[in-house]
Amino acid sequence: MAVTTRKTAEERREAVLDAAMVEFAARGLDGASTEAIAAAAGISQPYVFRLFGTKKELFKAVVARCFRETLELFQRAAEGKRGDAALEAIGKAYKDQLLPDRTRLQAQMQAYAACNDPEVREVVRNGFGDLVAYAERVSAEPADEIAEFFASGMLLNVIAAMELQPGDEPWADRLLSGWKDK
Repeated sequence: MAVTTRKTAEERREAVLDAAMVEFAARGLDGASTEAIAAAAGISQPYVFRLFGTKKELFKAVVARCFRETLELFQRAAEGKRGDAALEAIGKAYKDQLLPDRTRLQAQMQAYAACNDPEVREVVRNGFGDLVAYAERVSAEPADEIAEFFASGMLLNVIAAMELQPGDEPWADRLLSGWKDK
């Protein structure tokens, strides 16, 4: 007889967040299906609502987790570094680890797109603000350098979202040639 190990509530919650990120990344807040999320997580749809209350609360939890994990990546990348070296390490980690993750990239874009909702907007503002505050603190760079760093990151997000590769579009190549590799 096969023995199955029952997942803890926290393990099921994490499985729902994983499945929800995939669904929200593909379909956004309004288009996502809690039924599909539940099926992907291996639980019932009512259990999704018991864990998160509403689809919007689940979306906000996914967005908050996405920003938290990005901040943790920044922290690991910059560990033991300060100044410009910290920003360079953060930028490299973002470019190498997050941009290629299509699901995470699309989830970020869906989070920004859903900012017309005040509750979602607050989660996005807080998460993005935490990233900015960390970059400011660890680098001690002036505001114009921090602004350029994040503007470059957003440019990379847009280029990656369009799945542009070097040589695909001359205009994209021109934009990227002006970007500092931070």
